[in-house]
Amino acid sequence: MGAFEGKVVLVAASSKGLGFGIAESVARQGGRVALASRTKEDVESAAQKLSEEHGSRARGYVMDATDPLSITNWIRAASSDFGQVDGLVVNAGGPPAGKFDTFSDEDWEAGFNLTLMSAVRMIRAVLPTMREQGSGSILTVTSSSIKEPIDILLLSNVFRAGVVSLVKSLSNNLAGEGIRINNIVPGQIDTDRVRSNDVFKSEQLGVPLEDWQAKRQGMIPMGRYGTIQEFGDAGAFLLSEAARYITGATLMVDGGRSKTVW
Repeated sequence: MGAFEGKVVLVAASSKGLGFGIAESVARQGGRVALASRTKEDVESAAQKLSEEHGSRARGYVMDATDPLSITNWIRAASSDFGQVDGLVVNAGGPPAGKFDTFSDEDWEAGFNLTLMSAVRMIRAVLPTMREQGSGSILTVTSSSIKEPIDILLLSNVFRAGVVSLVKSLSNNLAGEGIRINNIVPGQIDTDRVRSNDVFKSEQLGVPLEDWQAKRQGMIPMGRYGTIQEFGDAGAFLLSEAARYITGATLMVDGGRSKTVW
């Protein structure tokens, strides 16, 4: 029997990349998955792939993480369709790059809505079901900027730190109700976005792509980028009963890249 046999996990921003990696790991271990993405065609295709390759019941839903009603509708529909919610993965695209002097009030408000309030709204929407069940596991996908602020990602630095603080606060409040909540931090994972960023940077610097990637990988103690499956398996672990005594924690999945002690 798989670790998620009989379990239902909702995964935001999961038509591809890191979110899909977690959804696939859950499905591979016998779980049922409610995927969400802004693009109907992409999320339905991802759900079909999980169903066909892993024999798991998977369903795709359209959800915009910046829209409160869209978030509520996704969680309500998935709860109704599957009859339960055992896990939630909070995930959304990051705010744009830039430095302090380049951002307007509107930029700050948009970043706040996308990164911090999407987490607040997803968690708030799922808690009634988890409380009624007396169990549940929540996982936020965040960024290495919570450990080492990134100069050009000021909005991400600020609002993702807020999400981590939210998670730590909630972990204390929810533990007595049988609900766990944790964070997971990706390092350089071999996603479409990382590949695209590598191409952009190599062209910007005028160096061969292979040389740029070799330099980046040389900064990682394990000497390579992580795979989506490796990240997904780590996320699934935190959601599973194997991590039943872990809450309020932040797991780095970065091949040892971060140099922070805590």
